[in-house]
Amino acid sequence: MNILEVKNLSKVYGEGETAVRALDDVSFTVKKGEFVCIIGPSGSGKSTLLHLLGGVDQPTSGKVFIDRTDIYDLNETQLAIFRRRQIGLIYQFYNLIPILTVEENMQLPMLLDEQRVDTKQFNNIVDILGLEKRLSHLPNQLSGGQQQRVSIGRALISNPALMLADEPTGNLDSKNSEDIMELLKMFNKTYNQTLIVITHDERIALQADRIISIEDGKIAKDEVIRP
Repeated sequence: MNILEVKNLSKVYGEGETAVRALDDVSFTVKKGEFVCIIGPSGSGKSTLLHLLGGVDQPTSGKVFIDRTDIYDLNETQLAIFRRRQIGLIYQFYNLIPILTVEENMQLPMLLDEQRVDTKQFNNIVDILGLEKRLSHLPNQLSGGQQQRVSIGRALISNPALMLADEPTGNLDSKNSEDIMELLKMFNKTYNQTLIVITHDERIALQADRIISIEDGKIAKDEVIRP
């Protein structure tokens, strides 16, 4: 079953002679539980693609279906709710709320949605991430690796259909990078969590089931590594 369908997706910034086509008629699908890496040089359009998949930017044309929902057919309020419930976003620089504790940051999507947090599930995620002794800490009291773990927990808390990670190890040393990738792969394999990672790191890309290469806003190659 395809959890993601991207159809003829394009994004153009500006108009006329100054227009920049960041993404040019991109189409692909992702199956539920698949681990896909999207790679490409700086300026290739890979981050633009991630923002469009995550519903944080509007395409110039094309469609994105997540779990059969046309996300750009939703109004602003509907899209915000859908994003909190069905899309988990992990950023390079964590994007944690500095005045909230680890526990509050992780539970934020559920709290904003006025939904009850499943205590058993939450505690399970906390244990897996090794954050049980950090729940009352603020982000500035954590290491970079710990902050990224909180970001992963926040992305997972609502059991999203799709987890998107934008250079999730780009701000970490090699040991923390390995740990974070092992955690992401564990959630992917153990819990069948669909995972799309944007990276420029070939070592990370080679851990995926599939690699999509983006060049000049187009798909240059779509290669299955592990069927």
